[in-house]
Amino acid sequence: MNRRTHLRIRKTHRYLGLFTGLQFILWTVGGLYFSWSDIDEIHGDFQKKAPVYFSADAQLASPSAVISQLPQVDSIKSLKLVHILGEPVYQVVYFRGHNNKPEQHTQLALAASGKLRQPLTKQEAIEMALGSFNEQVQVAQVELLTEGKVGKHHEYRESPLPAYAVTMQHPTSTTVYVAAERGEITSFRNNKWRLFDFLWMLHTMDYEGRDNFGNLLLRLFSIIGLLSVISGIALYFVSFRGGKRKNASGTASTYSKIVR
Repeated sequence: MNRRTHLRIRKTHRYLGLFTGLQFILWTVGGLYFSWSDIDEIHGDFQKKAPVYFSADAQLASPSAVISQLPQVDSIKSLKLVHILGEPVYQVVYFRGHNNKPEQHTQLALAASGKLRQPLTKQEAIEMALGSFNEQVQVAQVELLTEGKVGKHHEYRESPLPAYAVTMQHPTSTTVYVAAERGEITSFRNNKWRLFDFLWMLHTMDYEGRDNFGNLLLRLFSIIGLLSVISGIALYFVSFRGGKRKNASGTASTYSKIVR
């Protein structure tokens, strides 16, 4: 291989390394954090109280009696029992047609009587959040989240709305999210999770919504990274062969001097 080709491979590897080096560092830092972190701590499981179950002999109304009270039900997505402040409540998620396009709705109903009930109030959400926390804490802030307040980068993105964000006075700055219409706690978010989420965005290179692992930018950098590695391997073999020839030439020259 001639010197010009050698220099071309060297330059290619150098510029590819400069272009992808920072992203390689971010991938490595993110990978280290992901692999060395306890996922239960990131999810806030260590802060959650054990779940409460229902008695097997509880007297419950028929789910059919609840569904019959709902207006224009086209289909049922799910029906389950949830625990709201010591009381069993039916949570019905159903579809209803609107302009030939079905819309999803959620309805709560008292499981003992089958009577429909309203979504959670702010005070009920606070009580549920405090009751789910396994430490004695105070509430620092409460915010009602709606569609306009939750963007693609919000830590409660792609989760049921409306919801109450109940932030605790705690070293972890944990926020408990309570879905108002569903009558249940959907997630815990703490500082470890927020750091994880930020590093995940850098890892996936999805700076628009954070969770798209197949975006164009990531694919492009993956290809460039592969080319950088390939050029490095090629540079190694080119340098190795060049050095070998140089050493062989030097040895032959030395030998000829000794003979003379």
